[in-house]
Amino acid sequence: MQPGNKFFDDMSRLMTSAMGVAQGARTEAETAMKSWMDRWLADRDFVTREEFDAVKAMAQKAREENAALEARIAALEAKAAK
Repeated sequence: MQPGNKFFDDMSRLMTSAMGVAQGARTEAETAMKSWMDRWLADRDFVTREEFDAVKAMAQKAREENAALEARIAALEAKAAK
């Protein structure tokens, strides 16, 4: 039984080593892909979520001010028409 056990021990060590190599390759590939994606995104003119939300809030405020000014102009025109 001893020769069979040595064979299985060797196979077990080989598989463990292979899994370690595969895990290392996976980690390296993920790191390379993340690095590539970061560079690709940095080259684009994308805005951050915070910048988008700030501009959205400014646009909403401008629409509200525009509506208030329209109402004021309408009131002034109605007053001038009398």
